[in-house]
This record gives sequence, C-alpha cells and structure tokens, in this order.
Amino acid sequence: MRIIAGAYKGRRLTTPRGETTRPTADQVRIALLDALMPWLPEARVLDLFAGAGGVGLEALSRGAAHATFVERDARAVQALRANVTGLGVERAARVVRGDVRRALQTLRREAERFDVVFLDPPYEGDDVASTLDALGGAELLGGGAVVVAQHRWRRGSA
Repeated sequence: MRIIAGAYKGRRLTTPRGETTRPTADQVRIALLDALMPWLPEARVLDLFAGAGGVGLEALSRGAAHATFVERDARAVQALRANVTGLGVERAARVVRGDVRRALQTLRREAERFDVVFLDPPYEGDDVASTLDALGGAELLGGGAVVVAQHRWRRGSA
C-alpha cells in the first residue's frame, strides 16, 4: 500500500500481518479523498477503525492539519505507528489504541472537534449505525463537518 497523492505521494505504508484488518482499497481511497478535497486543507481528521492509517495518512498528505487514528488491534496499531514515524508526521497525528466507543467518549471529554470523520468498521461487527450514534451528533464535529462511513452493502442470504 502506498500514499496515492499529495506531499507524500508514492511513499510506502506498512500493513499489519494477519487477517484482522483489511486496508481500504486504492480505488476507494482515490475516490474518497478526491471527493473530500474541498474539506481537507487544514482539516482535523478522525479515522475510526483506522487499521494501518491509509485514509488518515492520505488526508495528511493532501493538506489536512491533523489526524486522530483510533484502532484496537495491536498489530494494526504497530503498523500505524510505524507509518506515522516513517512519514515524519508525529506532530500532526495522534494514535489512540482502543475501542472506538470509549475513544469517542474521551475525545468528547477533551472537547475535540473534527472536520472530516471516516469510519470503516470490520464487516463482521458492522458497527456503522452504533458508531454514528456514538459520535454524538455535532459534539465532535466542527461546523460544516463531513462524516463518511464505509460499510458492506451486500448481505449474504440466510
């Protein structure tokens, strides 16, 4: 996996071993970040279920001011921290290891505000609706914020 565009274009990202996370496909990242370009300059980005951080790091590469990454899987967090260090964006990134709902409570208490929120929960949990509820309406969102949720759109027949 590589950064697709912006200041870090072409830089390789570390991905975690194992099958507990799945990186957002390049085509999806391209379409997503191209669509988000009007919101990215100087944005504060929240990347939930971040995995190795491909979406948030791509946002930083394209002009976001800061990205907060939330991920609970130890291998993914290790890869994410390596990516943050490898790109030299430690001052513009915060890595939170833990459950998304607890992390959102902490961020709310800290009065954090985000301009762009991306969430891509694991398909087996399909936590899109509950995570959107946990975002707490506008409490964590700046004025004009945008929230994007990637989710499974096909369901297997029962």
